[in-house]
Amino acid sequence: MQEKSTSFSIKNWSESDRPREKLLQKGKAVLSDAELIAILIGSGSREESAVQLSQRILSSVHNNLNELGRLTVADLMQFKGIGEAKAITIVAALELGRRRRDENPLDRKKITSSISVFELMQPIIGELPHEEFWIVYLNNSNKVIQQNQLSKGGITGTLVDVRLVLKQALQLNATAIILVHNHPSGTLQPSEADKQITRKLKTASENLDIKVLDHLIVTAKSYFSFADEGIL
Repeated sequence: MQEKSTSFSIKNWSESDRPREKLLQKGKAVLSDAELIAILIGSGSREESAVQLSQRILSSVHNNLNELGRLTVADLMQFKGIGEAKAITIVAALELGRRRRDENPLDRKKITSSISVFELMQPIIGELPHEEFWIVYLNNSNKVIQQNQLSKGGITGTLVDVRLVLKQALQLNATAIILVHNHPSGTLQPSEADKQITRKLKTASENLDIKVLDHLIVTAKSYFSFADEGIL
């Protein structure tokens, strides 16, 4: 009776041993170089797993990623289990790593006052003919992580989904947010709806230890700050 062959496909590994699941559960830093490469190539051959194949490739360059980055597509294809597509994926990933190393870290803008929020957002929404609602997400140093458009509406107003705001804040590890929307009419007075959504977001955020630092209404030339006016 012919013995059944063992499959080395990652999907057949126990969940705790799969590089993708390991990355999701424990974070990217705990993965070895071989496991990270195994994620790129996805599968090995009938004789070895993706991780074992990756270990063999790394061993050929003395486990040095800089040396691995010198290998060409043709060099990588000399390893059994590495076809052209997998070789290209490895080369592309290592090239991205090289370019990342050469780039300077992004200089995040620090929010120090309402005017700095206005300077950040006025070029984006200050002169639009329709209303947009944006969220500025900040880290614990009050530096901007990201600013996202939450909704876009007609001149009469927009819809705001509190759950989406907080979901994004958690994903970005933001510790504070600032609400910003424009008034195409040019008026700087907050409507009752503006006040209600501010209170709603502030209450919901407090339960997650996320601060709502301000809510700005922006026009082409000026702004209204809830925090500055003491109505936050």
